[in-house]
Amino acid sequence: MAALIAENFRFLSLFFKSKDVMIFNGLVALGTVGSEELFSVVAFNCPCSPARNYIYGLAAIGVPALALFLIGVIWNNHTWNLVAECHKRGIKNFSAAATFLLFGSIMGRAAVAPVTWSVISLLRGEAYICALSEFVRPSSLDKFPAEYGAEVLARFPCKDVPANLTKFRDEVTRRLRYESQLFGWLLIGIVAVLVFLTKCLKHCCSPLSYRQEAYWAQYRSNEDKLFRRTAEVHSRILAAKNVKHFFGFVALDKEEKELVQEFPVEGVQPSPQWNAITGVYIYRENKGFPLYSRLHKWAKGVEGNGPSPEGHEMLFLAS
Repeated sequence: MAALIAENFRFLSLFFKSKDVMIFNGLVALGTVGSEELFSVVAFNCPCSPARNYIYGLAAIGVPALALFLIGVIWNNHTWNLVAECHKRGIKNFSAAATFLLFGSIMGRAAVAPVTWSVISLLRGEAYICALSEFVRPSSLDKFPAEYGAEVLARFPCKDVPANLTKFRDEVTRRLRYESQLFGWLLIGIVAVLVFLTKCLKHCCSPLSYRQEAYWAQYRSNEDKLFRRTAEVHSRILAAKNVKHFFGFVALDKEEKELVQEFPVEGVQPSPQWNAITGVYIYRENKGFPLYSRLHKWAKGVEGNGPSPEGHEMLFLAS
């Protein structure tokens, strides 16, 4: 138990430090595996009762997967960029393909954890066995006593059965575990094929060369890091000025005093500027020159969000 908890804390630490997409998705998957193991140890407890087994087994697989999916959607910055875009400008400037890829990007990133949860649950088999044990046909079991029915079969996952049914319980458990693991491996194969086809389609449809696409990813990452760091310093200095104006002084540590002296803040950015750099960004070119972000576009003074006749349109790359 302690080891599982330690692994999950280690995962969270790496999770918030990671910026690379593949590392990010890998850490999400690993964290989900650890969480599923912890859930199986401390939470899963089949009721071994007809009609309840099925609901409980499906809930054990589906409800955590749904919760993880919603958390993935909430944690994705693109979700809130889309909300801001719809609120401020609508999505009338997006083509049907761009809109489809936009939702696909959000859904795809959010699906990493729930798919991992479902796969691990199926490979373990406990939830599947619990859900379907009562539906095994007694006639499919050689020499199964006729006086026993679904109520006894529902108790098989708990091993609470008469001694003369032990071999049937082992056979049912082995059969259902086989089916569960088969579905798990098939799900892994389907996901792998979909990821491969998506990556191929993305690179085939991209108007950018591989090197320019890599540069764009680096630019977005650097812009985001610098923007967050600068916004944190700017907000701290502005807050210090306002606190000093209210109290007549402000209690700053040495580092904060140096920041206030080095970076004088005169005011705040007006709302139109924040709106201009907030929202979904589709790759644009202005007279052949790339615009890599809304901030880049605002800095160049380019107006409008619709694609120009000579320009290109492409969905942002997930970061």
